[in-house]
Amino acid sequence: MPSRNDLALANRLAEAAGAAIRPLFRGNWSEEQKADRSFVTEADQAAEAAMRAILEAECPEDGIQGEEYGLRNEQAARRWVLDPIDGTTSFIAGRPIFGTLIALIEDGWPVLGVIDQPVLGERWVGMVGQGTTFNGQPARTAPRRELGDAVLATTSPHLFAGHEVDHFMALAKAVAERKIIWGGDCYNYGLLASGHVDVVCEAGLKLHDFAALVPVVEGAGGTMCDWKGEPLHAESTGEVLAIGDPARLEDVLEAMHG
Repeated sequence: MPSRNDLALANRLAEAAGAAIRPLFRGNWSEEQKADRSFVTEADQAAEAAMRAILEAECPEDGIQGEEYGLRNEQAARRWVLDPIDGTTSFIAGRPIFGTLIALIEDGWPVLGVIDQPVLGERWVGMVGQGTTFNGQPARTAPRRELGDAVLATTSPHLFAGHEVDHFMALAKAVAERKIIWGGDCYNYGLLASGHVDVVCEAGLKLHDFAALVPVVEGAGGTMCDWKGEPLHAESTGEVLAIGDPARLEDVLEAMHG
């Protein structure tokens, strides 16, 4: 189980990443395209380097898995999973709806998570055994009696492939027609944890994309799972659902799969 020291460390990591990102936001920075055609900027690299330096100095036995600099201590039972800028396209475009994601997983299960938006000064923190907080105050998801009234969010329809498109569109038809949000990456999950969004549906995510989200959403009263309704862990395939009202889980699955 994570400790108060782990929680304090996660907040310090967020501060270090934010200090690296803020001076570059809407400024001058370099970028390059990776093999998977996604972009990485100077800010992504600087933020992850700042977090890794702290972890390597203070937690040498823990594993580290970062989007930009890979895996360290692969066999460690405890692993810090880092995504310095989740939503790099939004950062490039000057839109402050990206976030830094920090997770601690133990034996493959996410137990602590941070979503930090360093420009707006917004931070969601979740830890197993404790309620999620938003800027230090309790955060709660919203009840939703009918799926047809739900606000649905996803980062981009272009991230769905093959049959995934059909499943997402089936879900989109089941929610309120004009309550679908495009874009947002991890920021959507923070909004869900605070009761502003009801469902997030995504595919093709990697561990660094979703590990931090699980404790945040579930600590706020929501649920996260894969498209079959199974809990998310280090070996999950990347088809991700976040639902603010767990009572709507079966409705969501039925809408997607018929």
